[in-house]
Amino acid sequence: MRVLLCLLLAAVAGAVQAQAFPTRTMRIIVPSPAGSSPDIRARQIAPKLAEALGQPVIVDNRPGGAGLVAAREAAKAPADGHTLLLALINNAIADALNPDPCCRLNQELVPVSRFTMTPLVLVINPSTPAPSMREFIALAKQKPGALTFASAGPGSIGQLVGFWVQSEAGMRMLEVPYKGVNAEIPDLMSGQVTASYIVPQVVSAAVKSGKLRPLMTLAPARVSTFPEVPTSAEVGLPGVEAIAWNGIFVPAGTPPEVIQVLHRELVKAYNAPEVKAQVEATGGYVAGDTPEEFAAFIRAEKAKWEKIGRAAGIKNTP
Repeated sequence: MRVLLCLLLAAVAGAVQAQAFPTRTMRIIVPSPAGSSPDIRARQIAPKLAEALGQPVIVDNRPGGAGLVAAREAAKAPADGHTLLLALINNAIADALNPDPCCRLNQELVPVSRFTMTPLVLVINPSTPAPSMREFIALAKQKPGALTFASAGPGSIGQLVGFWVQSEAGMRMLEVPYKGVNAEIPDLMSGQVTASYIVPQVVSAAVKSGKLRPLMTLAPARVSTFPEVPTSAEVGLPGVEAIAWNGIFVPAGTPPEVIQVLHRELVKAYNAPEVKAQVEATGGYVAGDTPEEFAAFIRAEKAKWEKIGRAAGIKNTP
């Protein structure tokens, strides 16, 4: 009887806490600068959360360290639901290659819900004599090390995918590291670097104008942005898939009732018609999964990129 009473009191206390949440301004920490794609995503949902929860929601940009700067800031915040982290695929890769015990996903930071999933596309300078991915692979095999691919440096998604594709295709290219994501685009369009793995919205205008040529999407299905571009499986590289994702985490210890409130309102914000339409127009889609589903996804992502990084001899150095 006493145990039953304790459980009942705990449930009531949890319900009261959830009803009282939030009590002050909330913030979404973003591990990239203002104007970046993740920043845009955060600013899409912030006003919807504010309207639903009755408190201001600000976006706090904390770029640097392959997402570690933002993750560290979020992990040390009070575990009360008022501080959210929009984690990126970079955070999971950093955890896989060089985990920092301050702020690991699924440990010091716990999942609420995944937001968007956007497959990467391989684009090349159109002067490259390779109209298709199969011809590009053949050209790279004929001239080992002559073709180049851009990355954002050690431990970046571009580096990992670049080495993965080479390994699966049996070709060899030269990596050209840059200081930031998408910093290579001017060189890519001028022909100083041959290829890069980029999300569709960043290069759609350049593709339409003929300044870049897409060869392959690293996804299980073709993307709406480039419906004529084959998937990795269609060009003979089954299983070679790389999808840039983001999603909301909170500090470990945040009450389950508060996480439930956040999950409910975040999924509503993700699926607002104008938000969903904009995500789909840029080649992505909304996930909106449960905390448990998101946690399982993170475990799979860490295992995947750890295996790829180990095979390539890559260690993250944020």
